[in-house]
Amino acid sequence: MGIGGKRGLRRVGAVVAATAMATTMVAAPAVAAPSEAAGGSDVAVNEVKSTSSEEWTPQRMRSAIPLDQVLQIPSSIVGAVLGLLPSAEGASTGDEWTGGGEVTKTTGRVFFQMDGQDASCSGNVVDSPNGSVVMTAGHCVYYQGGWHTDFVFVPGYDNGDAPYGEWAAEKTMAPPEWESGEDMNHDVGIAVVEEKDGATIADTVGSTEIAFNGERGRDMHAFGYPAAAPYDGSTLTYCAGGTFTDPLLTDDYGMRCDMTGGSSGGPWFSSFDPETGTGVQESVNSFGYVFLPNVMFGPYFGDQAQALYEEASAS
Repeated sequence: MGIGGKRGLRRVGAVVAATAMATTMVAAPAVAAPSEAAGGSDVAVNEVKSTSSEEWTPQRMRSAIPLDQVLQIPSSIVGAVLGLLPSAEGASTGDEWTGGGEVTKTTGRVFFQMDGQDASCSGNVVDSPNGSVVMTAGHCVYYQGGWHTDFVFVPGYDNGDAPYGEWAAEKTMAPPEWESGEDMNHDVGIAVVEEKDGATIADTVGSTEIAFNGERGRDMHAFGYPAAAPYDGSTLTYCAGGTFTDPLLTDDYGMRCDMTGGSSGGPWFSSFDPETGTGVQESVNSFGYVFLPNVMFGPYFGDQAQALYEEASAS
């Protein structure tokens, strides 16, 4: 199960969205350009602490525990929800990504300490004025009333190798709705990482577009580093297919996907081009329901996520 949770959520990489309506392609939203934060600048900010003298060695990274939790739902509604899922025909539900491109550099693994244990998630570098913004899940920066420590991001992680270095977080951030009540609709987190030798992480690996308040029901690609069985966190994995909206406990996106714990925080892209490995990030892997083991859910990037991003971009 990995690190236990008070609510029984399976934090894996996406939120279960299940309204099989509107799975046709629609126009993409406008790409974000930082301005005055939507809805104000009430963002929870944490100055990252170092509590361990150990470096994140390849062996330590391989041994990190993936966050993994499951949400229980009454069996009486299982059949109705299953009937809402879009067809899996033509979809990828958890294959190794072999296509190359930008995503293999901007996406990586996140490592941190939670309650004294080494743990892992996933993340992605997005366009920002400061060149230092890494998107991830809220529970990958703050969980069960506490901020994680010793936070590093390893872009392009490959079976213990860090081809572009390890990037320590200067600060981590989450929406107030997540910090105050861990509302799954707002399971979004950001790490603002330090520069290395005068260069930002975006200077080093590039960055992807990000957008907010997009249309629902489009095809998306989700990426991450699942580390719970049958995966081991060694390689970049992806899912692709139609998305839907959770009819149960959240307003999140959902997608058929087999990725497990450790993929949390990995990016969801609209308008993804497999040839170049580029797309527009509009969500992150977040959680799953126990009766839907092959479905992931991710929060809708609305005004609150935009406010978080703009605050981080200006820091």
